[in-house]
Amino acid sequence: MDLTILSWGANGWGDEFFYGTLMTISVAICSFGFGIVLAVGATTMKLSSYKSLQALANGYTTIVRGIPELLVIYLVFYGGNTLLMSVAKGVFNYSDYIELPVFLMGVVCIGLSSGAYSTEVIRGAVLAVPTGTIEAAKAVGMNTATRFRRILFPQVVRYALPGLGNVWQLTLKETSLISVIGLAEIVRIAQIGAGSEKQPFTFFLTGLILFLILASLSDKGYLSIEKWANRGVRSS
Repeated sequence: MDLTILSWGANGWGDEFFYGTLMTISVAICSFGFGIVLAVGATTMKLSSYKSLQALANGYTTIVRGIPELLVIYLVFYGGNTLLMSVAKGVFNYSDYIELPVFLMGVVCIGLSSGAYSTEVIRGAVLAVPTGTIEAAKAVGMNTATRFRRILFPQVVRYALPGLGNVWQLTLKETSLISVIGLAEIVRIAQIGAGSEKQPFTFFLTGLILFLILASLSDKGYLSIEKWANRGVRSS
């Protein structure tokens, strides 16, 4: 195995893997953030008293979690381009090919999946908050905003963090799937390098090591966040 091929510069692939890793991290962070936004909205709908909103949120989580993520990527990427071209032709009489930004489509695709799983984590965390704490806050005269900020939100975060850590790891791994739409993340760089240099084991092993490093750093980061969120909480 020739490791000099992974050196930095014009004759190596070290810089390509570096920028591919940055792309993987960027997509994962943006997708996870987009997923949290979707999850907060879907959780609110699921916990509302309106049956129509509950059905809509349940449909979203059931469908997205029930189909392969790769199929979601194909549907959103190619379906989005087709829809945009149809609108452009029908409304503006524009018939040239239009392609949506690959990075944006990657974030949307992965974020949809991340949001579906995050919804169930956040919903479970909200339901795990003892009703007595909310009732006590009402009894001492806290308004809705204060109860949310000082009572509900801190407890939801504490209960949700372990599950959201798992969702983050899932989101990080799912970034590898967007290689099929041409985004230059770790797996895409490994595929190109393996085909170009005829050393598939070297390049895919490098990709594996990079993902393991990211996963390990993520674990340490989440443990630190959980420790911060649980400060002052008495152990059972």
